[in-house]
Amino acid sequence: MSETSARPTGWMDLANPTRFVAFATRLAPWLWTIAAIILIGGLYLSFAAPGDFQQGITVRIMYIHVPFAWLAMLCYTLMAVSALGTLVWRHPLADVALKSAAPIGAAFTALALITGSIWGKPMWGTWWVWDARLTSVFVLFLMYLGIIALTRALDDAGRAAWAAAVITLVGFVNIPIIKFSVDWWNTLHQPASVFRLDGPTIDISMLVPLLVMAVGFTVLFFALHLTAMRTEILHRRIVAMRRMAARQASV
Repeated sequence: MSETSARPTGWMDLANPTRFVAFATRLAPWLWTIAAIILIGGLYLSFAAPGDFQQGITVRIMYIHVPFAWLAMLCYTLMAVSALGTLVWRHPLADVALKSAAPIGAAFTALALITGSIWGKPMWGTWWVWDARLTSVFVLFLMYLGIIALTRALDDAGRAAWAAAVITLVGFVNIPIIKFSVDWWNTLHQPASVFRLDGPTIDISMLVPLLVMAVGFTVLFFALHLTAMRTEILHRRIVAMRRMAARQASV
């Protein structure tokens, strides 16, 4: 069997860090461009959408707040899958994916909390309440910060990857709590209005801009994550080269 036919093809190639870097270098510019186009269109639709009969133009905060909250949970879900990749499948890029996603998820969670507070002030009369939804999202933000700190505190890359994976999987229990908190407890936060078994309750004139913004920010997330993973791989190579050079110099 020739070397070409024996080499894995397709998505399995991306398990090789060198091939993944090449793949990310080609794909990232396209994702950045697509995200920019969708978000520009989404912003136009958001400003053209009518105001709410109760909230007025304040409802337009929804078009960025909801995607931020959605991506905060999506990013952590991706990290949980990456944690399984580290602990179960020993995928060579799983730890890279988890470590690279954590700062992005923390940023989206912080933006969700900030925009939610800005939206909540005129609607609830207060910037913050310790209800189930807000508290569970705040806990998610703290978990992101803890994972970021952990991955940078341990010098042993293997131990850091294992510890981060375990903590990420344990913390994943918070994701369904965030999702269903408005159904399980009485909160000031409004219940789900888009992803419902009986269909969306939001008017189509507002639903379309919201979905466009959600898609745009999702593409932006993958562009950020792909770029961050490529940067992390290159950073690890530089660290490995420096350590090798230091060992050779000490001989």
